[in-house]
Amino acid sequence: MQQQLNYNISQPELDEELTIDLKKIFFALWNRKFLISKIFLLILLCFIILTFISPKKYKVDSDLYINKSNNTNMMEINPYAIEELGGAGGGMAALMSGGGGALTNELELMQSPLVIDKVIRENNLVYKKKWGIIPNKKEGEYISTAAFLGKGKNISFENKKGTNVITIEYKSTNPELAYNVVNSIINNYVELHKQLNSEKSKSDKKVIEAEYNKAKKALNTKLNSSSGLPEQALASSGNISAMSAFSKSAQQAMATLKGQVIQGQKSRAAITEETEKVAALSSKLEWAKMVDEMSDSSKVLVLKEPQKLRDFEYSSPKLLINILLGIVFGFIASLFAVIFAENTDKKLTYSMLGDNIIYDLEEDFSDLKLLLLANADKHMSIVTFDDIPSNILSKFENIRNINFVKADISNEFVNNIAASDKVILIVSVGKTNSKLYKQIKSMLAEMNKNIISEVIIK
Repeated sequence: MQQQLNYNISQPELDEELTIDLKKIFFALWNRKFLISKIFLLILLCFIILTFISPKKYKVDSDLYINKSNNTNMMEINPYAIEELGGAGGGMAALMSGGGGALTNELELMQSPLVIDKVIRENNLVYKKKWGIIPNKKEGEYISTAAFLGKGKNISFENKKGTNVITIEYKSTNPELAYNVVNSIINNYVELHKQLNSEKSKSDKKVIEAEYNKAKKALNTKLNSSSGLPEQALASSGNISAMSAFSKSAQQAMATLKGQVIQGQKSRAAITEETEKVAALSSKLEWAKMVDEMSDSSKVLVLKEPQKLRDFEYSSPKLLINILLGIVFGFIASLFAVIFAENTDKKLTYSMLGDNIIYDLEEDFSDLKLLLLANADKHMSIVTFDDIPSNILSKFENIRNINFVKADISNEFVNNIAASDKVILIVSVGKTNSKLYKQIKSMLAEMNKNIISEVIIK
């Protein structure tokens, strides 16, 4: 038999768990308004001051368009210079698909030691003291490519999604250095491309030229060794052909003549084939020479030139951003300061109070009176931590079911409370001793005395 368990949670219990005393929170914050203001303004002022005393960062960037179609920028007229664009589909497939992802190779070239080492030396980028004070064993040596490109460093390379554009960005406290580094990267990368283009074009030219020379030599050989008769020779051999029907010698002469004509046809076919091959290689060699002449060009187009920045054109820190950060961190710091102060104050704070609070005894005395009348059949004890003004004390004269007990850690206090059914605490925020308050509440809890309200006197 399956046993069904019913969990009956009453609505008041749920309400009690979910209730937040916004009034108490407001009073706690309002009571600490001067502390909040001091902390908030101090943090905000620190961030504003940081804007003017922090080292200025200058950001120089440049956009490069990489022409991935070929080495000479003339693919339309150079059918022999199709470059392999990379990717799983091979060169032509990558070309037809737009060369997606092909700039990975260009990024690797751009960040290779062939480029970066020259940039480092041109800009005298050397190891220095750590934080300007701690000695470094490598001090004065050129930094490595890995150190220059390391994670979190000032340089960044980004391929704009869906394009053949690479953005180079460099940050430095020296605007001139930032400009020089970006400019140096571009120049050395372009020079590397020219060098690669030149080597490739020279290699292509050398291969085609060797094949052309071999084909030309083979053509000359065939021309020199050509033999046989042209086809017209058969046309003028009618008499011999007629005599071959009656003469054996005429038949032999006719057979010899046909053999020489066939040999002549073979020689002409071979010569024609070699001639076409030489012509094709000659055309390729002409293009190869043109590519060689254009090999000093680059397929890199600078879309956005790096700009020299002036002293006031720094990218960070920004005053507006620091003000926003100051506001956010000022608010957080103020909140933590309030929490810390509320929990460590030697005087009673709002956050130490319970849930049932009457916030002003003088103004809200009617609420307390209503509470006392509702418990007229109970014996009530009012525990006072501070002196109650006489004008307020006089309002209790007609209420008979209460007795006033001075808060104290003593047998007298325990005896006066022992006969009480319920307890009301009268406290003063900022004046009542917080330690005594906590001790009295702990003592009442041990005595199973129900605190039905805590009343604040100003």
